[in-house]
Amino acid sequence: MNLDPVLHNRAAWDRQVDKGNEWSRPVSAETVARARAGDWSVVLIGHQPVDRAWFPADLADADILCLASGGGQQGPTLAAAGARVTVFDNSPRQLDQDELVARRDGLALRTVLGDMRDLSVFADDSFDLVFNPVSNLFVPELGPVWRECFRVLRPGGALLCGFVNPDVYLFDHEALDGRGELLVRHRLPYSDLTHVPAEERERLWGPDAPLEYSHSLAEQIGGQLAAGFVVVGFAEAPHHSDATAGWLPGYFATRAVKPDPAGATPPR
Repeated sequence: MNLDPVLHNRAAWDRQVDKGNEWSRPVSAETVARARAGDWSVVLIGHQPVDRAWFPADLADADILCLASGGGQQGPTLAAAGARVTVFDNSPRQLDQDELVARRDGLALRTVLGDMRDLSVFADDSFDLVFNPVSNLFVPELGPVWRECFRVLRPGGALLCGFVNPDVYLFDHEALDGRGELLVRHRLPYSDLTHVPAEERERLWGPDAPLEYSHSLAEQIGGQLAAGFVVVGFAEAPHHSDATAGWLPGYFATRAVKPDPAGATPPR
C-alpha cells in the first residue's frame, strides 16, 4: 500500500482527538495553576514524570519547542511554569487542544503545524530545549528529525526524547493485547504497512489508525550522536498499556546536548 505517512497520520490523529485518546486530553485548570506556582511535571515516556534535573533550573528564560507534542498537555504545563513555548505537531486537532488550554487559562503559547522531519519554519539556534515525547514511531526515518533538532537548538541546548523500545514490535499484536501473551511474530525493523496485512490491521485497530514504525537503537541513539549530540542522560519505563511491562522496558528516554564550542550553557 502506497500511503503518505504524514497525511495519513495527520488524519488519524485528528480522529484520535475526537475519540478521546489519553494523549489528547487537555490538562486541567488546576494543573495549570499549580505549574504557575512552581509545582509542575510532564511525561516523556509512559506515565513517568521527567526528572526535573533534565530541565533548566529556571524556565523563565527558556525557549522550548514541544516537538510532535500536541494534545494540550506538556506545552501548556511548561508555558504555565514560565517558559516561552512553541508546540509543533502534525495534527491540527492536537494543536487545537493546546490552543484551548491557552485561551482558557490565559497562556502565551504558539502552535505550528508540520512534519517533525522538517523544521524549516524555524531559524537556526532558535530554542534552548526540544521536548519530544514518544512520537517518532509515526515517521519512517529518523535522520532528518535529529539533524533538524540539532540545527534549531542553541549551543548548549538539550533534546529530551522519548521513544519505544523496538523489541516491543517483535510480538504478535493480537496475542499481546488480547491474551497478554508474548508470541514472537515479527522481524525488525517493523512497519504496519509491511508486517501486517491491511485486512488484519483494519480488524485490530480500524481502517484509519495511525501507522507505526519501529526504530532500532542505532537509529535512535546512534542517530542522535551522528547528528552531533552528546547523550548525557538515559531513562527507561515500562509500557503503560500492554503485557510487555512485566518482561522488558517498553520505553527509553535520552537527554542529549548540543555542544557549545564557546563553553556557554543554556539558561539555568
